[in-house]
Amino acid sequence: MSGLLAGKRLLVTGVITDASIAFSVAKLAQENGAQVVLTGYGRLSLVERIAKRLPEPAPVIELDVSNEEHLAGLADKVREHVDGLDGVVHSIGFAPQSCLGGGFLDAPWADVATALQVSTYSYKSLAVAALPLMSAGGAVVGLTFDATKAWPVYDWMGVAKAGLESASRYLALHLGKQGIRSNLVAAGPLRTIAAKSIPGFDQFEDAWTQRAPLGWSLTDSEPAARACLALLSDWFPATTGEIVHVDGGYHAIGA
Repeated sequence: MSGLLAGKRLLVTGVITDASIAFSVAKLAQENGAQVVLTGYGRLSLVERIAKRLPEPAPVIELDVSNEEHLAGLADKVREHVDGLDGVVHSIGFAPQSCLGGGFLDAPWADVATALQVSTYSYKSLAVAALPLMSAGGAVVGLTFDATKAWPVYDWMGVAKAGLESASRYLALHLGKQGIRSNLVAAGPLRTIAAKSIPGFDQFEDAWTQRAPLGWSLTDSEPAARACLALLSDWFPATTGEIVHVDGGYHAIGA
């Protein structure tokens, strides 16, 4: 095999449609020499169908990151397809509708707790579940949306992403002794299923397309996926706890 990820074994979560960043990561990873295993939850048959659209059909493992039994059994299920992992991609996020769209002051704790468990705590949970399969040189890469600002309608998901960014730094601290890196990619807004579930998401779309210095495509997930691949590769051996912005430069300019 040849390519940036030649010989790498990757676990990629969050593939729901071929418009998702996770799908682009899996596709480009295979094209660059990696073996890919996917996870799915809920609509597993949909994930299996999408997996067949990859250059090489990828196996799909059921994983609910809030289910301790699923997490405990993850390593054994992955071993049915590959003998270890060199990288894990966390592309998981969920918040009940009460947590989005301007309801920040009214969202009940039960809903907020769900958002934090699935979108934030799961980053640590997934990494720990995959840890028995990983060795020095491995990498965990997650996806965030710039949490240094309070965004209209993003509400508690913004809080969850802020927690995710902090969790990645702590994971970098605690996994560093084992030679495992933890980094995030902060992508600009994309028209994914997750985005469509956010009321008022068009506010992000208008701002980015008009003001990002490099311009911004709302439908092209490949730039973010390429950044994930770079962080999963051997080309960033001393980089951990970092957030790479792939947003056309929007984060760098004033309001």
